[in-house]
Amino acid sequence: MARTQPKITLSPSRDIPFDRLILSAANVRRVRPDEGIANLADDIARRGLLHNLNVRPILDAEGQETGDYEVPAGGRRYRALQLLVKSWRLAKDAPIPCRVRAADDAILAEDDSLAENAQRVNLHPLDQFRGMQALVDKEQAIEDIAAHFFVTPAVVRQRLKLASVSPTLLDIYGEDRMSLELLMAFTVAGDEERQLQVWEMIADAHDPSPSWVRRKLTENSVRVSDKRVRFVGLDAYVEAGGSVVRDLFETDHGGWLTDVGLLDRLVAAKLEAEALRIGGEGWKWVDAAEEHVFNPGRGMRLLAGDEVAMTEEEEKRVAALEAEGEALSDEWSDADDVPDEVHARLEAIDAEISWLGDRPVIYDPVEVAIAGAFVSIDPEGRLRVERGFVKPEDEPEAEPADGEEAGDDAAGADDGAGKRANTAATAPGQAATEPEEEESGLKPLPDRLVSDLTAWRTLALQDAFAQSPDTAYVAVLHAFVLSCFYGYSRESCLQTSVQSVGFSNAPAGLRDCAPGQAIAARIDEWRARLPKSDKDVWDWLLELGDEDRASLFAHCASLSVNAQAEIVRGYDGRVSAHGIARRLAHSHILARAVGLDVVEAGWRPTADGYLNSVPKPRILADVTEARGENFAGMIDHLKKGDMAREAERLLEDAGWLPEPLRTPMLELSALADGGAEAASVPANDDGDAELPAFLAEEGGDEAGDPDAIAAE
Repeated sequence: MARTQPKITLSPSRDIPFDRLILSAANVRRVRPDEGIANLADDIARRGLLHNLNVRPILDAEGQETGDYEVPAGGRRYRALQLLVKSWRLAKDAPIPCRVRAADDAILAEDDSLAENAQRVNLHPLDQFRGMQALVDKEQAIEDIAAHFFVTPAVVRQRLKLASVSPTLLDIYGEDRMSLELLMAFTVAGDEERQLQVWEMIADAHDPSPSWVRRKLTENSVRVSDKRVRFVGLDAYVEAGGSVVRDLFETDHGGWLTDVGLLDRLVAAKLEAEALRIGGEGWKWVDAAEEHVFNPGRGMRLLAGDEVAMTEEEEKRVAALEAEGEALSDEWSDADDVPDEVHARLEAIDAEISWLGDRPVIYDPVEVAIAGAFVSIDPEGRLRVERGFVKPEDEPEAEPADGEEAGDDAAGADDGAGKRANTAATAPGQAATEPEEEESGLKPLPDRLVSDLTAWRTLALQDAFAQSPDTAYVAVLHAFVLSCFYGYSRESCLQTSVQSVGFSNAPAGLRDCAPGQAIAARIDEWRARLPKSDKDVWDWLLELGDEDRASLFAHCASLSVNAQAEIVRGYDGRVSAHGIARRLAHSHILARAVGLDVVEAGWRPTADGYLNSVPKPRILADVTEARGENFAGMIDHLKKGDMAREAERLLEDAGWLPEPLRTPMLELSALADGGAEAASVPANDDGDAELPAFLAEEGGDEAGDPDAIAAE
């Protein structure tokens, strides 16, 4: 007959007075045994002792029990109880729940101590997230949960945010198929369906990127730092019913606005209200827009107004503010850590000085009645008001001066150009017929994109030109000689009336790019110095120093530089494809003379400004040219939008430029041959180049995996 397996008998439990317990030397925890004891003591005081102490009776010399017990397992709990006794929160003879082993038990005391500390599994983070959510569901306050678990409320909110992610993704994380960092990235959007869509895009990726997930989940949102949000105010957006999502795990600069349509309506309403307010000043018209094209007042006369001088009180206030600012700067100039209130005060001083220095201008009411104003939003989200522009059709009629006759000097030029238009060569990017495919299989860049890119390059060239007075003199002289001695030969890119360049099909954001802002600042500086009346300009120029006169000459000449490859079919009565080709050829010479560096000027191949406008083969060709085939292979499997965004990151620091932005090396005979260009700058095609940080894998062996997502 089979023998019955004996049943296990567990050690009995009973309460033992604390003063009869002694910490055993057999306890194996020796390294930092007191770490966290104070928090554990507070927790025991709140909820009691959750786990009994493991004890054994202490025997005397004859082997009899003394009534005292040693504690080989549960040393941290013993120390916490000891701290409660010392702080008078627990009686020294308070009964303590204990599990009692026999003194001669076959299991050694050290064995118990080691097992209790080694044979336990920490709570999985997912269980912690869900556990905290369960407490909140039972109406536990976040602050109370934080206090009970000795963490900050921010940590609790982070855990709760993680628990709010799609249950499907939480299960994937619980199965260790997703990292905690990746799970954190999914918290930036509350749309569980969108979360799952993004996960499907990267589920099979070798090392999916948290930052890529964040970008995908916020691509249809607007950052709080956007100028439109600054203009209407975040509070106004929220009060109107808009929502904001935050990233609790990364710096998000205030988060993202999810209702873009509501934001646009608020912007339009506020702009309309501001336009009505400005119109109340008596202007004939007010043109309000979120963003105006570059140089919106081109071809209009700008009124000269009288700036209101500061009052004596305002001058004293400015002096006091400047003195206070200098004193604070001197006091904290050598400090390693400047208090936030000092930073705030210095910013407030600068803002008030700027406000006092921005003087109102008084215009002649008669002229105000025929003039208008442009209202828009500047890059910082402030209202930008440009007053005093008179359209040509609103100018009062004037009697011609004695002996003055009307004429049209341009007619002959138009006729001559028109005759040549029939045999005109095609300008770069301006093909009159369908372009043949290149040997590589790539089609030429779209006309509109070439026009946009060269408009950007024109601003950069104008800015560099303005900083090179000597070149400006020579270039203008060159244009004068052509017009005086060579009839209708107009290969110069200078329009020397001087007439400011107006860009056809100007791309969005052109006015606020780095060269555009530099030019605008220079215009404002000279306007502040010039006489109010044009009758006084000649005498003022004669008194101007040579250096200032040269800088002003270069600035004025720079505004006529036009290097844009305009979209023209044949001849439109204004400019021909042949004329644009000659213009661009001369712009390359000018660019070399002033040392134009378009990358240094601030242009980058962004998704919005370039990559979204070209097909996928062009993106891959550009990445290959700039960084090598191994980089292109990392993004060739992506969809167009994702490919454009990842290519933007790859090209960001490559110093690469598309063909229309490059300045080729030209032979001096190139202009005589119709502007033929030499080969473009050589491409960076080094396939062994070091991978960028956001693509490099640990060890470097898998960096070229074509299935990897090229994102950080």
